[in-house]
Amino acid sequence: AERKLLPALYHRQMEGQFTEPTRIIGASRASLSHDEYRQFASDALKEHLKSGEFNEAEVEKFTSRLYYVSVDAKSEQGWDDLKKLLDEGKDRTRAFYLAVGPAIFSDISEKIRDHKLITRNTRIVVEKPIGRDLASATELNDTIGKVFREE
Repeated sequence: AERKLLPALYHRQMEGQFTEPTRIIGASRASLSHDEYRQFASDALKEHLKSGEFNEAEVEKFTSRLYYVSVDAKSEQGWDDLKKLLDEGKDRTRAFYLAVGPAIFSDISEKIRDHKLITRNTRIVVEKPIGRDLASATELNDTIGKVFREE
């Protein structure tokens, strides 16, 4: 996230691709406050943006969009907190970007379903690689397809 994803999202903001009020919610097992996550993101942008791309005012605007929830893909920990945060913007488009190993794609998809985080405006993005081979990729696609409908 710090090397590629956060800079890519920052570039989207710089290009005016976010509508207000866009929120970006980071989630992992680490225990961080919203402010700690915002500082992590600011530090990551300072380190990984190309020379001249870091704009203090834009970084401040970008990090003000950031929120954080500690969740565990293999347990119930944090999922109700994520639901509460997402429910503050029920009608917004939700994009779940799974920047995780393929071994937990299914677990996360099922948690998203079980905690009723899917709306008609929900999208999922799965980072490659998807599986170890064709058979495991097909299995993962089928599992994710049971939770999210393909358009």
